[in-house]
Amino acid sequence: MPLSPPAQPGQSFAEIETPALVLDLDAFERNLVAMAAFTQAHGIRLRPHAKSHKSPEIALRQIAHGAVGQCCQKVGEAEVLVAGGVGDVLVTNEIVGAAKLDRLARLARSAKIGLCVDHPDGVREAAEAAARNDVTLDVYVEIDVGGRRCGVAPGEGAVRLAEAIARSNTLRFAGIHAYHGSAQHMRSIDERREAIERAGFAARNTVERLSHAGLKCEVVTGAGTGTHELETQSGIWNEIQAGSYIFMDADYARNRQADGTPFRTFEHSLFVLAGVMSKPVPDRAIVDAGHKSAAVDSGMPVPFRREGVIYTKPSDEHGVLTGDPIAMPHRGDSLLLIPGHCDPTVNLHDWYVCVRGLHGPDAHVEALWPVAARGALI
Repeated sequence: MPLSPPAQPGQSFAEIETPALVLDLDAFERNLVAMAAFTQAHGIRLRPHAKSHKSPEIALRQIAHGAVGQCCQKVGEAEVLVAGGVGDVLVTNEIVGAAKLDRLARLARSAKIGLCVDHPDGVREAAEAAARNDVTLDVYVEIDVGGRRCGVAPGEGAVRLAEAIARSNTLRFAGIHAYHGSAQHMRSIDERREAIERAGFAARNTVERLSHAGLKCEVVTGAGTGTHELETQSGIWNEIQAGSYIFMDADYARNRQADGTPFRTFEHSLFVLAGVMSKPVPDRAIVDAGHKSAAVDSGMPVPFRREGVIYTKPSDEHGVLTGDPIAMPHRGDSLLLIPGHCDPTVNLHDWYVCVRGLHGPDAHVEALWPVAARGALI
């Protein structure tokens, strides 16, 4: 049975039931414009990561602002995006197994579909799936640029995979995937710059070796919200995959710029709206948002504009606020929490409650958007 949303369009902000995933439409739209302006000014392609939002509604708005398409991590996410009208999807992950590859290949009948490989068997399996489904798939060689996750070693190993792709009648060598995930959350700009310089050296070396082998590398794709400016400055990457920029979670806000100030390129637009259900003592309040409402893998949610109040000790359905009794909310109040990590927080909710004028007296619900790819794990 479908679950009821926590609000309806036209209701006031005060009428939203808690806990709810709230999207500040004004800040969200400014983030869209800011990233679009950046990529257009630098002549670089934007392929935002849909693992952050899991929503065709958001994907289409990013594309309307100049994005070339979307990337995602799971075949299920790609299916939801294509069904929602997205015509260009890159699965930035290794896909193993005939069933998953057939599902992905079938999508290529109605959209441009890409995937990554880091092993000769991946090339063979993708080619077989494309042949079974009479389609052509874009294939990117994923190289390990420092994240120590997926990816073939840069250089000759990558060239051999690209040559195997190019020999296939059902695959097209589309480029290399060079994403340094752990660099996104290095706090100082010097740490991030050093990591991306090393990644850039690996990517450039691979592109040069591909050229010597007679293979044109059309796209070098990667980068994220925390490092996209560095990849752009390098002159190596020509496509960036930033995803969290539309939301900006508490963890990204801990990154530092060159002058030591917090990373403020984009605004916080995504919140968990929590309700205070108990206030046993003046310096402690209990909210109805715990582990099932907000991910804590990258730190606790941060109360928004509540100086002196700290969120701590989450359990399944409870979160504890402690701190200054004067700043503490009262029983029956609600407050906004900035998620520590936006991606898994989004995956806990069925709906975005889209609010216009969130921080003003006339805040109201403008729209409900389903988290359409929630739980798309395969």
